[in-house]
This record gives sequence, C-alpha cells and structure tokens, in this order.
Amino acid sequence: MLRCAVLDDYQDVALGLADWSRVRAESFREHFSRQDDLVAAIHDCEIVVAMRERTPFPAELFDRLPHLRLLVTTGMRNASIDLAAAREHGVTVCGTGSVSTPPVELTWALILGLARHLVPESAAMRAGGPWQHTIGTDLHGRTLGLVGLGKIGSRVAEVGRAFGMDVVAWSANLTEERAAACGARLAPDLDALLTGSDVVSVHLVLSERTRGLIGARELALMKPTAHLINTARAAIVDQDALASALRARRIAGAGLDVFDLEPLPEGHEFRTLPNVLATPHLGYVTELNYRTYFREAVEDIDAFIDGTPIRVLS
Repeated sequence: MLRCAVLDDYQDVALGLADWSRVRAESFREHFSRQDDLVAAIHDCEIVVAMRERTPFPAELFDRLPHLRLLVTTGMRNASIDLAAAREHGVTVCGTGSVSTPPVELTWALILGLARHLVPESAAMRAGGPWQHTIGTDLHGRTLGLVGLGKIGSRVAEVGRAFGMDVVAWSANLTEERAAACGARLAPDLDALLTGSDVVSVHLVLSERTRGLIGARELALMKPTAHLINTARAAIVDQDALASALRARRIAGAGLDVFDLEPLPEGHEFRTLPNVLATPHLGYVTELNYRTYFREAVEDIDAFIDGTPIRVLS
C-alpha cells in the first residue's frame, strides 16, 4: 500500500473523517517548522495531504522527497506550493472543494467581538472585575468598507446590510454593476474607502498586485475610531505598519485571523496588544469544511491510484 502523510492535523481528526483504507495513512498533529524535521517525517511517503498553506512546498523540498508522487492540498488554491517544481519532479498536485461560509461567519465574529469588547468584558466577569467597563460601538448606520467583493466579501456585505450598515466596496476590477448586485456602493478608489469606513474588512486573493496593498500610508487614512479586519491573507496588509498603527492607537483596533508566520510565535505583539482580537487562522476550520477537505482528499487519492487523477491544479 502507498504511504500517505496528512500534515498539520492540529485537532487529530483527519483519519476519522474519511475512509483512508486504500493507503497506509498517518497524520501529524505537530507543525514541522523546520524543513529537516518535515523531511525526516515524510521522506518515504508517496502521498502527502497538506492542510491549506500551513506547510510550504518550495522547489528545494521536492528535491528532498524522491518518493513523493501525489500532493493533495485542501482547497483549489495554494500559494505555498511551487507547482512548476512539482511538475519537474513528476508530482501530481490535486485540490479539494472548500466551503465559503465559515470565513464569512468568522469575519462577523471578529467585527462583533471588537465592536462590543466581548473578550475584555468576558475576562473581567471571569476574574470578578468591574461590571460593565466598556462602551460598545454601534454598527447600525455605520459604514462597512469591503476590500474585495468576491464569494466571501459579497456574503459579508449581506450581513452588513442586515445590521443596517452602509456597505461600500472596492477592488481593482470591481464595477458599479457588480457592487450594486451585491448591495454595495462602489468606492471611487481604495483611499476613499479607507477614509470613509468605520469597519474595513479585507477579502482579496493574495497576489503580487495585492501584496502590501494596505501599508502605513493607507492605514493613516483610516478613522481613529475604525477597525480593520483581515481573514484573507496577512501579506495584503503590511504587518509592521499595522502593528505600529495599533500600538500608537492610530486606529481603534484590528481583528486578525491570518499572520505572516503561523503558528504566531510566542511573545508576538499581535498576541498581546489590547486592541487586537486575534484568532489562530480559524476562518476555514469548521466541521463542514473539514469533512469536505478530507473526503475529497481521499477521492483524489483513489482517483490517482486508479490512474485517472481529478481536480489537478495547473
């Protein structure tokens, strides 16, 4: 039987969510931050299942995995896999479906958590501290600015309208017609969106065009009472500039689910800044998504074994 490694199975659930009987599967809960440790663990595996972009597969890693024949990533896009290097090494790369609603829900969890100070108020209650020590921010009548209005951003817009928010959106190719179809107004440019929004939420795909899109200059345009939410990709927002803006209270706060380095190192200020509500990249981590990921990963494996690969990434 072919040997299969399932990486970054933090919750130790992968093997129980699908039928892996056609392979000899082993899951790894620990994250291999050192490439040497990763190679030592999976060197003899013909198949590897990677969870999202938790473990990068650059060209040099394929050089060190001579037995690898199939790499399955959860989702149909993974910027941390060098697809050209995979092809050069004869490795087939396949993906799986993904459900878009979980990151929408987490986006609103972060918005509401910041607006109503849920974490500090809950912590104070647990510790026997003051009863009511903050004043919440109203969402009704405020402006929600969406940087990106695709599959996820458009659903975030729906909820924003349900809260009675004025929804504006911007991306490089967004049209007035598309924005209106999603119940949003098209901002003339990113600067205008940042200047006028009370909540700014990022929902773009990371690319060379969007990397560092929101930097120190852009953050300085935001209202000092505004919140920034990022459940997309960390690198779209300059992390050092964001930390500086939060430290200086140039914006009210940030809800962050994505980081340049994951897991986020102990002692990192995004773990400790009082105006940051941070979660450990939970946007896609729900039962429905996990069942989809691992069921379809096994379908990819079975199809590969049968000689007819499916969901192959170009």
